[in-house]
Amino acid sequence: MATEIRTSAVDAGALVAVAAGACVAVALGVFGKVHDPQFFSVNLAGFSSGTSVKAWTATIALALAVIQFGTAFAMYGLLGGRAPAWMSTAHRWCGRLAVLASVPVAVHCLYALGFQATDTRVLFHSLFGCLFYGAFVTKMLLLTRRGLPSWVLPIFGGLVFFGLVFVWLTSSLWFFQTSGISF
Repeated sequence: MATEIRTSAVDAGALVAVAAGACVAVALGVFGKVHDPQFFSVNLAGFSSGTSVKAWTATIALALAVIQFGTAFAMYGLLGGRAPAWMSTAHRWCGRLAVLASVPVAVHCLYALGFQATDTRVLFHSLFGCLFYGAFVTKMLLLTRRGLPSWVLPIFGGLVFFGLVFVWLTSSLWFFQTSGISF
């Protein structure tokens, strides 16, 4: 009986985390859709445009996420052998810095451009941006839960990574291909 109660509490907590992440994803999409795009948001000295800032900060976020992905593989023993003790700290900090680097990207997307569906690339970019932050919120909430099956965090970590990769592919890669690799 105690096992059933404990399992249902873990399941309920996990469902709350998933629901919160889904609410964040939908809220971002709704805000982006109803907000009138301002066509300008973030710019830094040395960059030619806000879109250039967005492309480069997204690239920094992706590079940090790739490192985090590699450290996750090492921590789960998928690269052979045991991971060094510092690996979990590196994993956490790369994740924190990746999300921090993604914030100006999200601000630019939501405030300057909004949620759009002008073509397939833009629609998928908008959807993957919402997925990224929804999966991120879910993962962060799941980190506080004890007793989860061992596959849960890697699945949501993978969704966060997948979302960021496809946000980058549908925006930064496109920008670099059309505008060149410049600041």
